[in-house]
Amino acid sequence: MGILDGNPKDQPMHYGEITAIWAFMGANNGLISGYEAFVNHAEDTDLISLLEDAIKTMKAENKDFGKVLKANGITPPPALPERPKANAEDIPAGARFMDPEISGAISINVGQGLVSCSMAMGQCLREDVAAMFAKCHMEKVAFGAKLLSLNKSKGWIFPPPLHLQ
Repeated sequence: MGILDGNPKDQPMHYGEITAIWAFMGANNGLISGYEAFVNHAEDTDLISLLEDAIKTMKAENKDFGKVLKANGITPPPALPERPKANAEDIPAGARFMDPEISGAISINVGQGLVSCSMAMGQCLREDVAAMFAKCHMEKVAFGAKLLSLNKSKGWIFPPPLHLQ
């Protein structure tokens, strides 16, 4: 019987798994704070709804990953304080992020999140941890599809030169 036999939750985590979870949670913490600010700046109700969905999803991911870290004696990264609500109209136009900018930023974040989840899955030895990252990956795929549809419908996407023949 080897050290990596049996129930994955009884197996030790290796440093790569711990680092991947810790970094993922830390990135989520920063994104949650940034998306809360974006909610304050955004005017489009569909965009605000997507941002709120993303915040809820990342908080749930952090809760699940936090349990794994704590069960293995690791302190999760600290969360940032929740941002207070603000009205977009109270933010001066020159200081306010516009909806296409917000959508572009979160589109980049989705792509980066997909890569980080894929990389983490590839280095996991514990199946349960790999499955958690796979779940996050699939959530980002679904969110990215909604975001792409929103970007197209609002005219916020700028395609590269299209091959039309």
